[in-house]
Amino acid sequence: MRVVAALFVLAACTSPEGTTRDAAVAADASPAFAAPLGATLLPDSARVLFRVHAPDATRVEVDVYDEPFGAAAMLRVPLAREPGGAVWRGSIAVAPERPIYYGYRAWGRNWRYTHEWSPGSDAGFVADVDDAGHRFNPNKLLIDPYARELSHDPTNARHSDYGVYLSDEQNRARDSGPVAPKSVVVPRLPASDIPRPALPRRDAIVYEVHVRGLTMADPDVDPACRGTYAGAAQKADYLADLGITAVEFLPVHETNNDANDNVESADGDNYWGYSTLAFFAPDRRYACDKRPGGPTREFRTMVDAFHARGIEVYLDVVYNHTAEGGGSALLSLKGLDNPGYYELSSDGTGYVSNTGAGPNTNAASLVLRDLVLDSLHYWSDELGVDGFRFDLAAVLGNSCARDCFDWRPQDPAGILRRAAAELPGIELIAEPWGIGTGTYRVGQFPVGWSEWNDQFRDLIRRDQNRLGSDAVTLGWLADRVSGSPDLFGDDGRSPAYSVNYIASHDGFSLRDVYSCNAKRNDQPWPFGPSNGGDDNNLSWDHGGDEARQRQAVRTGLALLMLSSGVPMITGGDEMFRTQYCNNNPYNLDSDKNWLDWSLPEKRPALHTFARRLLRFRRDHPALRSGRYLGDEVSWHRADGSPADAAYLDDPGQQCLAWRLDGTALGDPARAIYVAYNGGDADVRLTLPAPGADRTWYRVADTAAWMEPFDNIDAAGAEYRMNGRIYDIAARSVVLFVER
Repeated sequence: MRVVAALFVLAACTSPEGTTRDAAVAADASPAFAAPLGATLLPDSARVLFRVHAPDATRVEVDVYDEPFGAAAMLRVPLAREPGGAVWRGSIAVAPERPIYYGYRAWGRNWRYTHEWSPGSDAGFVADVDDAGHRFNPNKLLIDPYARELSHDPTNARHSDYGVYLSDEQNRARDSGPVAPKSVVVPRLPASDIPRPALPRRDAIVYEVHVRGLTMADPDVDPACRGTYAGAAQKADYLADLGITAVEFLPVHETNNDANDNVESADGDNYWGYSTLAFFAPDRRYACDKRPGGPTREFRTMVDAFHARGIEVYLDVVYNHTAEGGGSALLSLKGLDNPGYYELSSDGTGYVSNTGAGPNTNAASLVLRDLVLDSLHYWSDELGVDGFRFDLAAVLGNSCARDCFDWRPQDPAGILRRAAAELPGIELIAEPWGIGTGTYRVGQFPVGWSEWNDQFRDLIRRDQNRLGSDAVTLGWLADRVSGSPDLFGDDGRSPAYSVNYIASHDGFSLRDVYSCNAKRNDQPWPFGPSNGGDDNNLSWDHGGDEARQRQAVRTGLALLMLSSGVPMITGGDEMFRTQYCNNNPYNLDSDKNWLDWSLPEKRPALHTFARRLLRFRRDHPALRSGRYLGDEVSWHRADGSPADAAYLDDPGQQCLAWRLDGTALGDPARAIYVAYNGGDADVRLTLPAPGADRTWYRVADTAAWMEPFDNIDAAGAEYRMNGRIYDIAARSVVLFVER
């Protein structure tokens, strides 16, 4: 590839060996071109423009490579500071048929530029970190924060020595250039001709799953493409048939996971991906086509496949910390603007963490805010993503730049308010907490934000698994079933802003909630070991009886799907999937943590129940109201009499029924009646009197006795009641419609 430098100013180009070459360096031919940060292929396709934010750097260079690994740079070009001083800029001429790999080197107050420096030298070194928090080190090749793809991970099958990325006494003079991940120039994709589903928020049913885990063990997917975006696209039909309207993928931003397959062990592995290397780059490991540009094209093709089946695509995103961690590693942001991108300790030499996984990003900083918003726009505007679930999102509402937590979600310039304002029609879902004092913020996010409702999760688990030990009232249950108005109604948000769930990736699977008394994370490979994990799971194995465990799963699913709000299940919940009591398998990239596609055949009744239940929710708008219900819902005791305040507040009561007025709510059924018996004894239920020429039909019963009949009837084939009396089994839900 022939490369010619083109900068704003006359300067000397240096070869990778550091010697000066005489070169006529021309001014940028298109200074008015409004390019974003990152590497942009200019309209003539003959040049690439580089722009990088590094306000306190004294010199920035871009290294250009012919090969992504094991070779020195073919060219090193010094960039010029733009007017204003925060951004550096330069361009090179390129041969368009060749991939372009690059990275940055930067100098500053703590490492001064000198002509004596060459890669692997300590010339110019002052300190690894200065009192302002700067960590410049030109020996560390840096990932472009706006890189559209990466060539490989910091550690992989060819390179396992992470020390080369560290800037400490033993490693600061080691050159990471030959082995470091290279940023890749990716041409912009043409607009998609597949329309977005654009579903109302209240109609969503979310399926949370890992891209790799979804198809790695699927025999119907080509072995070469299992565990990839292309493989996931092949499950669009399955999810549409199941009744899913939105698939939510665990993080797909590039992360250091290439070494997962090096040995059959969980040690050091990163399966979940909550440790971002590059906020714009789809993880190459999840691409069937790993050539430059392939991961980006394949990801967008996957999104199109889901859109074609009416399914939206959400991404779990991690903007609260990065893969650089709290040590001395310099991979990207730390080496360009450490105090701008991270929340530092009061003396500037350390970090603050509310994530449990690394230092907080600096949500009070404009540069970090812009990075997050630019990333969100890229994934939604160019790659078609319909929504985002934000990991530990409370950290992004912190307005404190140094060593404190100051929650200001209503700051109009903050990430939370800007995202809601700049991304209309895009679903924004918060995991509304962090780690540390003041970070639990359920129900406190701004208008425009949905939230994971852990209070729904915990209430349902307590009611099903802690009877007799935890005091749970039916009034609390009614609040959660009603969409948690106490959490979301006070600021004008509807029930649809409550994302209800019983199980998520972060903990037991749904089966394990009702099959495991405690976590068992110390099991050997391939079941573990996995450190960490919550000790308070509110779980119970129901006496070790699998029939009772399956009943508990059905009852939990029924309570979830028949409640106001947006229900979310985790991939495999509909199949009775287990994680073998491991409640923190973040590092478990094995067949015991991938979806087992033999389960629908092994547990056909449960799978049929889940599919029909999800379709029932889809077909009945009374369950998906866009507002909190008043007279349209009534609460009842088992005998049909009203459930008054004294009954609802009595922790000794375990049976609650509720009637939804289908006529008032635009439902095809005149009424929907749900009865839940959370106690240990069967209860005789009396249904309300139906209207003239109307009859009650039983749709579903989660009790074990009905398992041979799939626990639910197909639409139009429901059991016609001959009266109003029905015996509801212990720990079960019964569903009726009046028509």
